[in-house]
Amino acid sequence: MSTMRTLSLAVLAVATAMCSGCGASGRANGAGQATEVGVVIVQPQKSTVTTQLPGRTVAFRIAQVRPQVSGIIKRRLYVEGALVEAGQALYQLDPAPYQAAYDSAQAQVASADANALTLRLKYERYQKLSASGDVSQQDRDDITASLHQAEAQQTVARAALETARINLGYTRIVAPISGRIATSAFTEGALVTANQDAPLTTVQQYAPMYVDVTQPATEVLRLRQQVAAGSLEHPGTDGADVSLLLEDGTPYPQAGHLEFTGVTESESTGTITLRAVFPNEHGTLLPGMYVRALLTLGVAQSALLVPQQAVSRNARGDASVLVVNADNHVELRGLQLEASADNQWRVLTGLNAGERIIVQGLQKVRPGDAVRPTVVESAAPTKG
Repeated sequence: MSTMRTLSLAVLAVATAMCSGCGASGRANGAGQATEVGVVIVQPQKSTVTTQLPGRTVAFRIAQVRPQVSGIIKRRLYVEGALVEAGQALYQLDPAPYQAAYDSAQAQVASADANALTLRLKYERYQKLSASGDVSQQDRDDITASLHQAEAQQTVARAALETARINLGYTRIVAPISGRIATSAFTEGALVTANQDAPLTTVQQYAPMYVDVTQPATEVLRLRQQVAAGSLEHPGTDGADVSLLLEDGTPYPQAGHLEFTGVTESESTGTITLRAVFPNEHGTLLPGMYVRALLTLGVAQSALLVPQQAVSRNARGDASVLVVNADNHVELRGLQLEASADNQWRVLTGLNAGERIIVQGLQKVRPGDAVRPTVVESAAPTKG
């Protein structure tokens, strides 16, 4: 019995050793297998550099309606919130005092004309009598001066008549521009004064519509440096088109164009204002709406682009990608990136043309691991 127990223990020890060797062999084989990953070969290509900036819509034209003469409002001649045309009557002031002033000015003109006519006829008679010596030189000088004075009074009277006519016309207050009119701040019977601070109402022109967006001054400076260095080309007039996203993310169906770029940086926000113009025939855009504008900043002829899914960021926000080196091992590479189109990043620094970055199997590998790369996408280089 003792012999059999000893034999059994020996067999168990041998079996354990063999199993232990098999396990070690299995681990060795597993460690030697390279993980298969999908890679993209980075190659220079033409890329349009765009940016998305927040903005607000602003009426194309805004006119505050104020009276130019004082008086009592007799009637409001428009429907609040309606579309009005330039020159359309909005308010009627009491014209009675201005009509009286106009009639008086007309009478003054008639009186001045009659006085001038009398003196002109007398002047002509004196000129005829001067040849025979029946009129002294002093009389001729006096009638000449009186005639000139009468003609000046005619000019003054006609100017007063024109002033009275203008003031009478101002009792009918009209729209200075075409657009949508706001509510009236004054009702019938209210006394208004010439050039008062408070407007009677406001007219805003919505078609077309301005969109004011702000861009960080640091980004403007960086773009100018890239243009100066030759890595980025200015889009020119063909790149001035701007697309728009409404507040709910819906694309606005019509494109606009960049009107101007501000030349002064805001001291409080460190931004520069850009203004674009958009058609708005259907009145979709209203003043004060929050929107996002997509602008073309430039064209990079030899950009290195990486898919967004290949990029990861650490807690500080630093971007990096996993690169397969020449020995088919994984390297972690820090990058400086800039947004581009089609869900891609434009690489500013950190990558060279021809390098392979991992886009599939990122979760299965770490820096230093051996991999078997398979090209899943290749960025074609720019053609001459």
